[in-house]
Amino acid sequence: MRKVGLFFGSYNPVHIGHLIIAEFMVTQTDLEEVWMVLSPHNPLKSKSSLAPDYERLHLLHLALEGNDKIKPSDIEFSLPKPSYTIDTLIYLREKYPSKEFVLIMGADNLVTLHKWKNYEILLSDYSIYLYNRPGYAVEEYFNAKDIRIMGAPQFEISSTYIRNLIKEGKSTRYLLPDKVGKYLSEQNIYK
Repeated sequence: MRKVGLFFGSYNPVHIGHLIIAEFMVTQTDLEEVWMVLSPHNPLKSKSSLAPDYERLHLLHLALEGNDKIKPSDIEFSLPKPSYTIDTLIYLREKYPSKEFVLIMGADNLVTLHKWKNYEILLSDYSIYLYNRPGYAVEEYFNAKDIRIMGAPQFEISSTYIRNLIKEGKSTRYLLPDKVGKYLSEQNIYK
């Protein structure tokens, strides 16, 4: 059974922090692939600041060009909105019975997991590969079925920070993959 990490996100826009975590997970753990699952609408976030779904998907494709172990996924585009992780996981298990799906998430998401739809099932039925985020205590979840803390590099980079830099006309060099930065500057998506 192939082990696939699911790294959910709005990717608004995708940046080097996302890519470094995905690369770490696929090269430093037992995962054979990582799917970066683009969420059209996270029910815990406002949709108003999101770039159009297919623009964000295009940016993911640009960022992952040439990497055969990390793939962009638009699986949630065809599922009911807003997107709930548990619904996506159930759908993927049915569609790909030969794959074992593992959740990749940051400690900041784990501490709000109790707000997620059917979070108890996530904790009991799925492995979670956790990357640390400074300032988040996750010890209360250690009795869950399978939470593994991975030593992925930590960065204080956020998509919000990058969008603000773009709005202010400041440089995003080295924060975005080159092709993503070039596309964003040409298309004025976040200005």
